[in-house]
Amino acid sequence: MAVYERGRNKREYIHGLRDGFPIGLGYLAVSFSLGITAKYAGFSVTQGFWLSLLNVASAGEYAGIAQVSAGATLLETALVILVTNARYLLMSASLSQHVAADMKAYHRFFISFGVTDELFGIGIAHPGYLCPAYMYGAFTTSIPLWAIGTPLGIIAGNLLPELLVRTLSVAIFGMFLAIIIPPARRDLAIRVCVIVSFFASYFWNMAPFLKDLSAGTKTIILTVVIAAVASVVRPVEDEEAAE
Repeated sequence: MAVYERGRNKREYIHGLRDGFPIGLGYLAVSFSLGITAKYAGFSVTQGFWLSLLNVASAGEYAGIAQVSAGATLLETALVILVTNARYLLMSASLSQHVAADMKAYHRFFISFGVTDELFGIGIAHPGYLCPAYMYGAFTTSIPLWAIGTPLGIIAGNLLPELLVRTLSVAIFGMFLAIIIPPARRDLAIRVCVIVSFFASYFWNMAPFLKDLSAGTKTIILTVVIAAVASVVRPVEDEEAAE
């Protein structure tokens, strides 16, 4: 039985390496753009590496960089990252139903660390119970590339002409457009939330008293309020009920 398990774990690990590599290439490009942004926020190469390695989340990492750049407090920065990454709580809960009941707690812990949109996607699509070796293989070829991309972007920001660096820094906004446009086109509620968030953010900066609050506080309040109102007005239907 032990020989069988070792053989299965090896196959699953190799399978994970293969599935994680294209994800890693995409991560490298995105984190490079984050590195350009981090350079303007004053991050060093070492700080950029650890930032990405310990926060495997593009939107969450950008939110953290933006808060540091705006001079937000540690509490505001932590809350913004928590709100931005809240969707991973739901993904982890869903993925927990796809693993064996007797999976060791430390496997659950390390798998949860690497739950991102893409890695969650290949994990939930994996046939049968999810083997930890498969996810570890996917992490091996994706997370290091994510961590390496940010310091490379910072290095490029230090070496390239400033005009070119400013041009490259715009690429990060393309990532967010790629995130919000597809679901907004499919779902009217998401489309309305995106439009409302644009106008709410604009009027916030114009309103007395509110405009004096920090960017971190604004992001936290608007995100929670808009999401809460949307969940009440247009709740997500249960899949079984919809059927």
